Amino acid sequence: MKTIGLLGGMSWESTASYYRAINAGIKEHLGGLHSAKIALFSVDFAEIEALQHQDDWHGAGVILEKAAQAVEAAGADFFLIGTNTMHKVAPQIDAAVSIPLLHIADATAEQLKKDGIETVGLLGTCFTMAQDFYKGRLRDNHGIQVIIPTESAQSIVHNIIYEELCQGIIKDNSREQYLQIIDELAARGAQAVILGCTEIGLLVGQQDTPVQLYDTTAIHAAAAVRLALA
Repeated sequence: MKTIGLLGGMSWESTASYYRAINAGIKEHLGGLHSAKIALFSVDFAEIEALQHQDDWHGAGVILEKAAQAVEAAGADFFLIGTNTMHKVAPQIDAAVSIPLLHIADATAEQLKKDGIETVGLLGTCFTMAQDFYKGRLRDNHGIQVIIPTESAQSIVHNIIYEELCQGIIKDNSREQYLQIIDELAARGAQAVILGCTEIGLLVGQQDTPVQLYDTTAIHAAAAVRLALA
């Protein structure tokens, strides 16, 4: 079994979901008392969030460079960035280490292609929805077309992530707002919707909507399990 490097803490709420999903996946495949070999470096998300909103992505990337170097030194064979948004600086982080990065957008795209999804809606932080580092990778590398919410809906999605989900706050009213936005994306032609922030799965699940959802945390964790056991 390979050792998985996990850059976490962005937020720790979703990192806990990663840890549980990866270990559950290893147990499902190997049974008994087996659990995953994980080298976890968890950052202080307040530092990252401040740099994000100051548009200092290089500074945030430097923090994650050091985290990636730490999990490599701890024996990780490959690594994950446990957040969609910070994949904006994935090339910077990847260049700082010699072990490979399992990119969250690639893992998600492979599942979409397997299921025959060609046009998908995307929920996430405003950075992930509005900028091209994520949806451009889906489009250019995988041929998947991406629909994003309206500008006002993007603000709703973004604010709920930072003000509620990253702090472990779950509100029924926020779920209803998300479900309305998901319905709007489906009405505009999305065959499915990516939960493109690792906290969104804490609020919305497949049981809440007939629109097919792709939870990036679950997909990324499952891909890590497969690679660890390959």
